[in-house]
Amino acid sequence: MKITYRPEIDGLRAIAVIAVILYHAQIVILGNQPFKGGFIGVDIFFVISGYLITSIILKELIDTGKFSFKNFYERRVRRILPALLFVIVVSLPFAYMYLIPGSLVDFSKSLLNSLSFSSNFYFHFSGQEYAAENSLLKPLLHTWSLSVEEQYYILFPIILFFTFKYFKKYTLIFLLIVFTISLIFSEWGSRNHPSLNFYIIVSRGWELIIGSILAYFEIRLGHRSKNQKLNNILPSLGLILILLNIVFFKLYFRHPSFYTLPSIIGTCLVIWFSTKNEIVTKLLSSKLFVKIGLISYSLYLWHYPIFAFARINEFFNENIFVLGVSLIVLSTVSYFFVERPARNKKYKFIYILIPILFLYILLVFVNLHIISKNGFKKNYPDWFLNNLNEKPYNLLKNSEGEKCFRNIKGCTFNDDANKKVFLIGDSQMATIMYDLKDKVVNRKYQFNVSTIGSCILFPGFDRVLVKTKKIDKKCNNDYFLRLENTLNKEKNSIVILGGRFPVYLTNYWFNNQEGGIEDGKWNETFVSRGNYETIQDSFKDTLNEISKKNKIILIYPIPETGWHVPKKLHQIWLKRKNKFSNDFITDPITTSYQVYKDRTESSFNLLDSIKGKYIYRVYPHELFCDRIKKGRCATHDNKSLFYVDEEHTSLLGSEMINDLIMEEIKKIESKID
Repeated sequence: MKITYRPEIDGLRAIAVIAVILYHAQIVILGNQPFKGGFIGVDIFFVISGYLITSIILKELIDTGKFSFKNFYERRVRRILPALLFVIVVSLPFAYMYLIPGSLVDFSKSLLNSLSFSSNFYFHFSGQEYAAENSLLKPLLHTWSLSVEEQYYILFPIILFFTFKYFKKYTLIFLLIVFTISLIFSEWGSRNHPSLNFYIIVSRGWELIIGSILAYFEIRLGHRSKNQKLNNILPSLGLILILLNIVFFKLYFRHPSFYTLPSIIGTCLVIWFSTKNEIVTKLLSSKLFVKIGLISYSLYLWHYPIFAFARINEFFNENIFVLGVSLIVLSTVSYFFVERPARNKKYKFIYILIPILFLYILLVFVNLHIISKNGFKKNYPDWFLNNLNEKPYNLLKNSEGEKCFRNIKGCTFNDDANKKVFLIGDSQMATIMYDLKDKVVNRKYQFNVSTIGSCILFPGFDRVLVKTKKIDKKCNNDYFLRLENTLNKEKNSIVILGGRFPVYLTNYWFNNQEGGIEDGKWNETFVSRGNYETIQDSFKDTLNEISKKNKIILIYPIPETGWHVPKKLHQIWLKRKNKFSNDFITDPITTSYQVYKDRTESSFNLLDSIKGKYIYRVYPHELFCDRIKKGRCATHDNKSLFYVDEEHTSLLGSEMINDLIMEEIKKIESKID
């Protein structure tokens, strides 16, 4: 039984890859992005892969009664690895040139996971939101889908072979059971674990398996649909479903889930009902669509690193045409000079395998070296490198070695001290705790830390996931009630409280109105219950109760920046096209002080409304705004970085804030004395 070439399948690949590319390009027309659902192109690829792979396996089993795993995996190696390695090898020097040390380490880790076909797990467990703005700066993020496919290629042929070989009449039942379980799991996962659900094969398996089911029916029946009326109508309906999803589907819809079914059904309709003389088949079989489909794999491989490096260099928006031409040229070269030769059977497999193994070994050693060196230091000045630390909140650990940040039990230091200081808040407060701990302990205080990232700081309000409409367990209200009860039992303790109030009160990340727009996933991730008035009342009640017996130090909003400060500095350096010298910048990256005032007005009103004899206040903006440059808030000077990203302070920035906190603690001590 010979596998018949179907040009419309290549045309379907063309639709899928164009959709993905346009989505990642974030093309804007008349103020809107018309391809918001373009990422479903990956789902189309999964269906096609399931259909073709199963067709290959079943036809060989039926024709010969056996199946050559050696030949199958050889074809997969020829098809996938040479082009992937080519893209990775070309991308590596650009990563070295354009990424700051920390980002270079991340790139190397993602590269190694791509080589081991586990990048889907890596990107999930590294906390990478596919929809996040900074995900567009990850050159190898798109390899997650290749990992899913490779995991399918490794496992599925073995399972299908034994099922068909020994339980032949139950093969369809087996496929239907796997399909059903995977689909149900994806629906459940989309509600409860959306990030994990997006990346793993268990949630994506049904998209591959439905293609397998189509192949099974075609092989067993010996044909696809013979109903001419349906053949004339349903491919068009399928294409319409696909196109509607590309235009109207949004990533904050639960995905993959039941919401994904229309695009999957549309793909199945095209595959099953396409016939030679039908209009959609003719369209997809046209030379243009077929040619795009033939190079679709290379297009997919190349587009993400090209776009990512262009964005890193701030080269993207004004040069989209140049990037598009570059993508087509590189993909064409990759197809004709890498893909096709590697798949040509006249070249013995050993001649393909040896260079692949050599590159694998070389890439592993090179990138392990990069990771061990924490990224190459290049020609950065010492002041930049010395302050380019990881987020300080990852540094402080308790006696058991557990990180204090997001530790529900909290962390306590200097247990024997009678006087106590409590630090309560989100990741901004967690950032300052590393340095503050030593300052507080040196003054003979017990230091207690309770911080959870992106969580509102007081009882009565929950973090609600937009995708699932469920309360985020991480910000469990019961935890804050317990914390409040603990503080109410304290006497003469100092409670330091702060957080990112502008975000909690507006539900928007920061836009500095000068090109720095912080990662916009907030609106698609959570909202807080309640309005300003109820928040204010709850906040007042909580603090008034605590302040009856304790002293409270309120930390006012830390200025946000809108951009990742080290990366922004790096981008400026790249544009200068000379070495990173100590006189690198005389005019620090700044943001508008007025924008800060407008942004934090409601936060200031809230904090100012807290009155009491034992309320003390710290104003971080006094450190960064209107000092280095009039009317501006600085992010660094020529000696130090004040921030490690968009809004978390560096060790030095944290030390500066902590100096203000210690001044207030000294005031408290003087009044007690």
